[in-house]
Amino acid sequence: MRRLRLSLVTVALLAIALWIGGMVALGAIAAPVVFGTVPAPTSADAMTIVFRRFDKLAMACVVIVLAVEAGLALTSKVTRVDVARGVLAAIACICVIVVGVFVSPLIEALHRGGAIRGLGPDGLELESAHRWAERLGTVELVIAAILVALHVFSLGRLSHEPREKEV
Repeated sequence: MRRLRLSLVTVALLAIALWIGGMVALGAIAAPVVFGTVPAPTSADAMTIVFRRFDKLAMACVVIVLAVEAGLALTSKVTRVDVARGVLAAIACICVIVVGVFVSPLIEALHRGGAIRGLGPDGLELESAHRWAERLGTVELVIAAILVALHVFSLGRLSHEPREKEV
């Protein structure tokens, strides 16, 4: 069981790394470069495609994290730390799904309809949708950092358990 739990935690940490690494790479590196060097609306066309593809990856990653939490709950006594991790993973999953299913498609539709951030009613709605995406992304990053810390804490606890005898 110990090896199984260690394997599950490894899978969760890899999924979190992929999800958050992608967010940072897109939000902090790719988007500023593309929007700063490629003229509109081509820059928005390109980044819309990139973000929509990333939404699918992010949703897959948080589903993996939730599945790992379920697996961990089935393989050991559930502690308060485990419950906290599970609740945070569920909140992160909700945030990712809201962005992928509602916010990103709204941004894409407004962009395709010719909206320019901050100009006119559609532009104001586009600005609002971008703010929601940024807020939810911030929540995701904070939760992901906490999830990593809680997994590390749990691994420390796991290392103090007596080892199972090898057969």
